[in-house]
Amino acid sequence: MDLENQKRVKDFNDEYGAENLVILIGAAEGESAGLAAETVTLGDPTFAGPLAGVSLGLTVYHVCEPEVKAEFDPDIYDEQVGMMEMVLDVDDICAEMNAIRDQL
Repeated sequence: MDLENQKRVKDFNDEYGAENLVILIGAAEGESAGLAAETVTLGDPTFAGPLAGVSLGLTVYHVCEPEVKAEFDPDIYDEQVGMMEMVLDVDDICAEMNAIRDQL
């Protein structure tokens, strides 16, 4: 997650509170999704950005996780995400996201 997005997340957290935010990630690989999830929950693991050492504990999901997918109109999901989902390793992404949530 780049430094600008880290700042945005931190600002939204400060303004609205963690209990009112859900972070939705769309990274194409489990490792990058996990890194982004770790950044907004436990803090920037690279210690380079605004979330370095800042544990926000935000709720975080990937757009391809079944519980998130179920919230979308199926036609719109297929139109916007369906093609990409076919080439993603969804099981790996879900495992990474669950591992991060389990650390909270």
